[in-house]
Amino acid sequence: MADNRWAARLGKWALWLALAGLALAAIGVALARYDVVAKLSGFMAMLIGGALSLVALLAGLASLLLALRRTAPGRRKALAAVVLALPLVGFLGSRPMSAGDVPAIHDVTTDPANPPQFRALALRADNLAGVETLDNWRALHRQAYAELRPLHVALSVPEVMERARGIALEEGWEIAAFSSDEGRLEATASVSFIRFYDDVVIEVTPAPDGEGSVVNMRSVSRIGISDFGVNAARIRAFLGRLEAD
Repeated sequence: MADNRWAARLGKWALWLALAGLALAAIGVALARYDVVAKLSGFMAMLIGGALSLVALLAGLASLLLALRRTAPGRRKALAAVVLALPLVGFLGSRPMSAGDVPAIHDVTTDPANPPQFRALALRADNLAGVETLDNWRALHRQAYAELRPLHVALSVPEVMERARGIALEEGWEIAAFSSDEGRLEATASVSFIRFYDDVVIEVTPAPDGEGSVVNMRSVSRIGISDFGVNAARIRAFLGRLEAD
């Protein structure tokens, strides 16, 4: 009887916690997506919701174990709590693993020695957060993203710029500056449902040998220390399309 009472209580608590966690996470990310609250505030709400869901998941499993060989009043509630909590817990738990061994940096470029500079958009004031010095950033960058290099394209600068603008628009970026003559494009991209903002600058110059153009690119997250590999993936995808188109 005592086990049944505990199973019922745990099942009830687990269901309430699962519902509260999902509601908090959903409200937080929705408000952050539309900039009603700050992005980090929405993200923190999702994390807190995930923590509540984790507690709900454990409580629900405990309730089911207590009622394993008997029909307990809280069994259905416990099962519902597990079903509701598991997706959010699984999603949040998989994010660090999906990033792999990426370094804790948020500024990625094809040329760490001389990265393209922003003019229309402002580089975040704390851009060295997490690395402290440019030398540390360059060392981490070269170790993780040695394959990211300037792209040589057998087209003139204006032709490359038109392609770059077309790709940026297709990707849904908000273009802040574009100059075909100067070979410069600056834009803001967003990532995830919350729409964290990343700033991008592309510079295209004539190739030194006079054959075609050289493309350099930089992508920087506006907030956070690690970007979980998002900026590098954006550069690879963009340059891949630019080269293929």
